[in-house]
Amino acid sequence: MSQNWTAEIRSEEGKGASRRLRKAGKVPAIIYGGDKAATSIAFDANFIAHVFENVDLFNTVVTVDVQGGDAEQVVVKDIQRHPATNDVAHMDLQRASDNKMITKKVPLNFNGKAAAPGVKMGGLMSFLQPTVEVRCLAKDLPASIEVDVSKMEAGTSMRLSELNMPEGVILTALTHGNTDYDQAVVNIGKPKRKG
Repeated sequence: MSQNWTAEIRSEEGKGASRRLRKAGKVPAIIYGGDKAATSIAFDANFIAHVFENVDLFNTVVTVDVQGGDAEQVVVKDIQRHPATNDVAHMDLQRASDNKMITKKVPLNFNGKAAAPGVKMGGLMSFLQPTVEVRCLAKDLPASIEVDVSKMEAGTSMRLSELNMPEGVILTALTHGNTDYDQAVVNIGKPKRKG
């Protein structure tokens, strides 16, 4: 899923300039990374409020058409929100080219809880990691990673190394060469005995 956004170049920087931009209905942002210098830009605040209704946006490659500049392929690296209004106050966008690896957190989407034999026996399923950090090319970045838990028995867990990863996507925790990093992402406890 790709999106196109339009932004304008920001000539002034600093807290005062950012405050003036927000009062004018704009969201300050910065594009960084790759082999180019950082670019300070601004978006329309109403547009940004609307696009962030979609949670998959954090794992989507976005094309930013910078007026007075170049079109840039980016991923959302970080957003800062206003503490009282929860409006987006600032965004960090990382350049995402097709030939450079990026590192991002991706949500895990657990499927089949009700069908799991361990849950049917009365075991409690615990989701231990809602996200995992992955490394891949921007074009391979998944919006989420599907985890099938429908065959899990009571008293078992599923580890990072057991996840079915999309092609070209690497779990960063498993690149350390140490099994301590192969943590459980979900487990089912043994059912309590009725006494």
